[in-house]
Amino acid sequence: MRRFLVSLVANAIALWLTTLIVTGVTVDPFQDDTLGTILSFLFVALIFGVVNGIVGTAIRIVAFPLYILTLGLLSLVVNALLLMLAAWFSQLFGFGLMVAGFGWAVLGALVLAILSAIIGSILRPLAGRDKD
Repeated sequence: MRRFLVSLVANAIALWLTTLIVTGVTVDPFQDDTLGTILSFLFVALIFGVVNGIVGTAIRIVAFPLYILTLGLLSLVVNALLLMLAAWFSQLFGFGLMVAGFGWAVLGALVLAILSAIIGSILRPLAGRDKD
């Protein structure tokens, strides 16, 4: 459970930094206070994690030969589409992630992946080992 929470916080921080770096990717909080903004980033990170875990895994398994043919460049397109799908799901709740277009989604997915890897490696010792 602790590993999940640390991963969720790491992804929320990476998403927050991505919205600061990439102007076409924004998060519309459900309240205009600090707590509402933090909860919005955690909610969007949870949605992105679920979309990436379920849909992303299925796409990566099916498209594995194309990944080999394109030397992994297809992953940029897949991650951009997953980011746009997560934005669509979060907008169903009336707030959340907004992506201005496919080009911004590609850039946002690239920045998000890099930041998530860096922040995840920094916070990974906090997770420890799960006993379950």
